[in-house]
Amino acid sequence: MTEEDVINFNNAYLQIMSQQTFETEKIDYSVIDRHAPVLHSIARISNAVVSVFDFSKKQHVFNSSNLGEILGYTPEQVRASGNQFIDSKIHPEDFGMLAQIGLSTFKLFFSFSEDEKLNHKLVSEFRILNAAGKYIRVIEQQHVLELDHLGNLWLALSILDISPNQQNLNEGLKSELINFRTGKIILINRMPDELAVQLTRREKEILNLVKSGLLSKEISDKLAISLHTVNTYRQKVIGKLGVNNSMEAVMLATRLGLI
Repeated sequence: MTEEDVINFNNAYLQIMSQQTFETEKIDYSVIDRHAPVLHSIARISNAVVSVFDFSKKQHVFNSSNLGEILGYTPEQVRASGNQFIDSKIHPEDFGMLAQIGLSTFKLFFSFSEDEKLNHKLVSEFRILNAAGKYIRVIEQQHVLELDHLGNLWLALSILDISPNQQNLNEGLKSELINFRTGKIILINRMPDELAVQLTRREKEILNLVKSGLLSKEISDKLAISLHTVNTYRQKVIGKLGVNNSMEAVMLATRLGLI
């Protein structure tokens, strides 16, 4: 992973993050200090790398002291790489996919209610270069730690650990978005986006009618097609977008600019 790739990735994130407007004078930063003892304990007990990203300041505001240690790097090597230490060690193929999935997931979170934002976590398994010059598989769990008073994504928690799956190092990124309240899982080895998903003219037409509040029977009458045909199109769209129902399809398609 080149330094240019990392910079481009970070710039894309910054562009999306700028869509959120914070009232910084109303943010209680003492919350971070209150979380810190628990975060240090997680890192110490599990030997995982724990970090917290602040979307208002657009920087990490907490990093466990074992950053790099689980991969065999010295503190000096970590400091030499600056803020891009972890990113610069990710397998190039996995990095590109992580960037795409991360950006698409971020867009999806903008369509979530506050409750949904707090109840979902992104779990990714990917390859990263250790100090011995070999790629190993790691697991990263990311979820919202705190929202601000406006409902913005404010603090995001990341826990990075060695994966027990070290058998197939040729296997690339695996990701899933999990609602840990309901148990629902969305497999997102490739999050749908404008390039990955192509909706037909009729699929877009029906999805827009669903968005406007019409029921399947009303859509059937309006377009002079059978109820069965309407429901078939709705199921095709749900399958293409990898969601659970038509309303989720409407939200995701809208966020991705497909309708």
